[in-house]
Amino acid sequence: MTNTHHGISITKKPASSRGQVDMGWLKSAHSFSFGSYFDPENIQFETLRVINDDLVAPGGGFPTHPHQNFEIFSYVQSGALEHRDSMGNGSVVSAGGVQYMSAGAGVQHSEFNASDKDPVKFLQIWLVPAEQNTRPRYDTLQFDPDDRNGRLKLFLSPDGRANSLQINSHTNVYAAQIDGDQTLEYELTRDQPAYIHVVSGTLTINGETFSEGDAAQVRGHGLLELAKGKTAEIILFEFLPN
Repeated sequence: MTNTHHGISITKKPASSRGQVDMGWLKSAHSFSFGSYFDPENIQFETLRVINDDLVAPGGGFPTHPHQNFEIFSYVQSGALEHRDSMGNGSVVSAGGVQYMSAGAGVQHSEFNASDKDPVKFLQIWLVPAEQNTRPRYDTLQFDPDDRNGRLKLFLSPDGRANSLQINSHTNVYAAQIDGDQTLEYELTRDQPAYIHVVSGTLTINGETFSEGDAAQVRGHGLLELAKGKTAEIILFEFLPN
């Protein structure tokens, strides 16, 4: 369903519309076509190609496999995620952390649940790169407790400003946590697209209620108001002109 108000058009993508995967060790919901889930009407939105909502059982994970020409990041919600790659990187990122990999001209990596007792829950997200076949890179960040509290925190950007990780994509990526009487306003200053994914909780976006796993595809120009959060956490993608 699409609602238009004061120059902004919002299309709600309910969590129930996502592709579902259950492999025992992995339970996943795919916001866009991926693997065995294919919908020709739902391939990508602007530079956003993949949002997989993954829950990996203790000891489970993705063995070494290749990637090329995607900007990939994992947004860890609970548990701990272990990464190793052909660049020689190895790290464990826990809840409140992000691991980022620019696959560029080609890289191989693995991702595993770092625990043999507790599951790990994370979003795996792929963005289309601005330039092809660049040198692969890897980095991590950990949010401070107040970074996202009641405000949009920029954590990925093309220019690396405000202590964000610099990425090879025409995309700014923000995170926020909204609860109680907190209200966030986001101004679309031109006819530009944006995308909001609800990581957890519930909130309203311009008066419409969104819950965990729901998403909003936004076009137009004007003011977005995020309010009435109940332990809500969101990721907001701002797509920039090429």
